[in-house]
Amino acid sequence: MPSAFVFYHYLYPDEVVSSIHVSELCSGLVERGWTVTAFPCNRGCRDETIKYPPSGRWKGVNISRIWRLPLRQASGLGRVLNACWMLTRWASLAVRKHNAPDVLIVGTDPILSVCVAPFWKLFKPKTKIVHWCFDLYPEAIFADGLLRETSSAGKFLAWAVRKSYAACDAIVDIGSCMRERLSRYQANTQTETLVPWALVEPNEPLEIIEKEREEVFGGARYGLMYSGNFGRAHSYGELLELVRLLRDDEIQLALSVRGNRVLELQQAVGNEDTNIHFLPFVPPEQLESRLRSADVHVVSLQQEWTGMVVPSKFFGALAIGRPVLFCGSERSAVAKWIKEFEIGWVLPPGGANETAEELRNFLKSPIDMKSMRDRCHRVYQEHFSKLSVQNQWHKLLTSLVTSPAEDLATVSDSDHIMADLP
Repeated sequence: MPSAFVFYHYLYPDEVVSSIHVSELCSGLVERGWTVTAFPCNRGCRDETIKYPPSGRWKGVNISRIWRLPLRQASGLGRVLNACWMLTRWASLAVRKHNAPDVLIVGTDPILSVCVAPFWKLFKPKTKIVHWCFDLYPEAIFADGLLRETSSAGKFLAWAVRKSYAACDAIVDIGSCMRERLSRYQANTQTETLVPWALVEPNEPLEIIEKEREEVFGGARYGLMYSGNFGRAHSYGELLELVRLLRDDEIQLALSVRGNRVLELQQAVGNEDTNIHFLPFVPPEQLESRLRSADVHVVSLQQEWTGMVVPSKFFGALAIGRPVLFCGSERSAVAKWIKEFEIGWVLPPGGANETAEELRNFLKSPIDMKSMRDRCHRVYQEHFSKLSVQNQWHKLLTSLVTSPAEDLATVSDSDHIMADLP
């Protein structure tokens, strides 16, 4: 049985979205015959007073938690100190005399996690290192204004990351725009695009539940929804301009958001914005009901963050059969997927009037809405589902740890095995 170590800041039972994805990847690899040991911290993400047991087992995944001080991840200093601590502890595992895993998977939480790669390549050269790049650092630090790219510290971080990418055997991005940015480092490393799947994956497009629809949108005839994190990477100017144009069209925008720019967003919504309102978050077991109440889901990303982040809520919308209104750059992978598969609209700066007219025509046509829902769900199942992505993960990791002949036989066998997995 091949073995894998997984380095990620948070893991099950933490409810942070990326934590759920990494946890499900771990369990998916176990289902496919891997021995997986994960090394998260022992603290909760949004509530650092939560403390988890030092070790445990979940769905066949061995969990060995790293003790960490209860520093607030939401604060700048706490985030940096937490990152330094976790990276030091993960790097120290490389010098131990225990058997090395076949593969080491490193995520992007905490920031600059990939910097453990050179230590592992030095002390455990036979271990294949794979970096799953959810967010791009130090680029995100520069975009956030926390550090200047031309400063000495900025140049040092860029150098350290370049060396770290070069130590990886494979780099997994989550979109073409991110791969474009990664290519600037010119690391002679295998690359792959494997996206984060939706947390809710129904077998067919979900119909609207009238009771939930009434609770979310009141008497509005049509509903747009932004559900998820709203932080520094997200934009709202073009979205508010668009929704204001739709004020007299019985179209409501519901904002179910949390994050460090929510207050700024709330202050930008005025008393005249009668077709915009905010909703509290719902627990995970109610998420499906909440999401299916909307006709269109909204995804946003600031232009300068293109390629640093690929919003995962895009996949959640497609999974339940809903089109996406994307407010961001046409260079983004989300914009390219929308145009390639015809599953929504891209709202660039200055495009509010044209997009508003397209939305009016779409929402007034039940035939177009039904066709769009079916297409969105089909595209998700064919290209972005958990089963599809985890099968690709298995093939990638298997190819790294087997000889070409063994790899061909293993991949051939896995095609039949994976088709039977639920």
